Amino acid sequence: MAAKEPLILVINPGSTSTRVGLFDGERPRQDKTVRHPPEELNRFATLWDQLEFRLAFVWDALAEWTCSVMDLDAVVGRGGLLKPVDGGVYRVTERMLEDARRGIQGQHAANLGCALAWEVARRADVPAFVVDPVSVDEFEPLARLSGHPQIPRRSLTHALSVHAIARDAAHRLGRPLEQTRFIVGHLGGGISVCAVRSGRIIDANDASSEGPFSPERTGGLPLQPVITLCFSGRVTESEMRRMVMGQGGLVAYLGITDATAVEKRIAQGDTYAAQVYEAMAYQIAKEIGAMAAVLNGRVDAILLTGGLSRSDLLVRWIRQRVEFIAPVIVLSEDMEMRALAAGARRVLMGEETAKEYV
Repeated sequence: MAAKEPLILVINPGSTSTRVGLFDGERPRQDKTVRHPPEELNRFATLWDQLEFRLAFVWDALAEWTCSVMDLDAVVGRGGLLKPVDGGVYRVTERMLEDARRGIQGQHAANLGCALAWEVARRADVPAFVVDPVSVDEFEPLARLSGHPQIPRRSLTHALSVHAIARDAAHRLGRPLEQTRFIVGHLGGGISVCAVRSGRIIDANDASSEGPFSPERTGGLPLQPVITLCFSGRVTESEMRRMVMGQGGLVAYLGITDATAVEKRIAQGDTYAAQVYEAMAYQIAKEIGAMAAVLNGRVDAILLTGGLSRSDLLVRWIRQRVEFIAPVIVLSEDMEMRALAAGARRVLMGEETAKEYV
């Protein structure tokens, strides 16, 4: 008789949303997302002031689903900007909570994931986990050098999504993950383009500082003009940070972040919108080419995922420039919730050992 699948609560806080899911093992049972408009979040002075606000939504979802916390076998949250760690499943600990709250590599809504999971798990008396946090670091030595020893390159990627899509693609291709070489592009509000060898992210752009511009981020910028602007007296440090994270990319050029709205403007004959949107595809393709060099030109497939991978126009422009490298496979399914549940399930079923965050 097959073992009963564990009941797992998944919590995924995003910059402008909170998503909660209930899973029987890897099979979704319930799912709910609430959007948080800027005016709603702006009333909180800090990210961590949002904790109780977002936690209330989790309790509301459980009540709506008539699910008692005592029925849960585990709670798993999205992992944020923690210390550099290997990929895998981690138990939430007091040290992890402290590092997430301090924002040792920066503050992002994902930092709340471990705290939200901890609060629910504590009530249910079950383990709390995170899976493949943003700070997963599998870089090889050459990838760490930036050009100056005081500013090393950091591994901050959409590791949860990237690892999940690499496993999925290896299965589709009938290949052991350890024998694959992929370039994975997570195309969302931020864009990560990663060289993935044997399931490990050996190089990637830091989606907060490097690589292609995205719907709301500038990506890499010309350094000398940035230095001039920083010391011009025209912008404060906080304004500069908002400019590159939240007010850059499509929203800076076009005033909107929604790709569907951009495509509508293009269809109506807006040539400037077409130029900007194609420039984003151009920069993504350039980053893919760079990661092909990391893999010595031996690439099994180029994998595209994330919300922007649903844009046929954007994908077509990217494909035109990179399909000479390897076949382009689009896997636009939202992998994050299932990947979180799958990680917790592997630990609960004894297929993987949870790692300790130290």
